[in-house]
Amino acid sequence: MEIALKIILVIASLGLIAAVLLQQGKSAGLSGAISGGAEHLFGKQKARGMELFLSRLTMGLAATFFILSVIVAYFVKHI
Repeated sequence: MEIALKIILVIASLGLIAAVLLQQGKSAGLSGAISGGAEHLFGKQKARGMELFLSRLTMGLAATFFILSVIVAYFVKHI
């Protein structure tokens, strides 16, 4: 059981890395440095299509990675 969870954790971590690297930079160029990305914080630009999919995929993989990390740590400590 522990080995299977570790394998799933490695797959989730590699998927998370790939999803983050595939995303486009939110504040590219000088305009992003000056504004600090505030326009993205307040939702001036809505993500559509592939950006929305990658954003949701990243959130899902991050949640999966966090939960699996806690579960694997529990099994390693108690077994």
